[in-house]
Amino acid sequence: MSNQPIHRIRIGTSSVAIFENKTDDNKTFYNTQFDRSYRTGDEWKHTRSFGKDDLLVVAKLADQAHSWITEKLQSASQQTQEAA
Repeated sequence: MSNQPIHRIRIGTSSVAIFENKTDDNKTFYNTQFDRSYRTGDEWKHTRSFGKDDLLVVAKLADQAHSWITEKLQSASQQTQEAA
């Protein structure tokens, strides 16, 4: 994965980062990484662990990430068809 996400979706203290990657033959694919922030005293920390009460938020984040990636792929496909 590249170092920086190209898009991030946040709901409350949970988020999903979307990373764009290219294959050797220049095809694009996407990976995601889920994260939850929490506070210990004055310090903010991050975890990839989610409890029962977080799971519906993770599902919504996954749905929104899927929609964003699908739109991005469709847009790229249309641009390729128009250029041909």
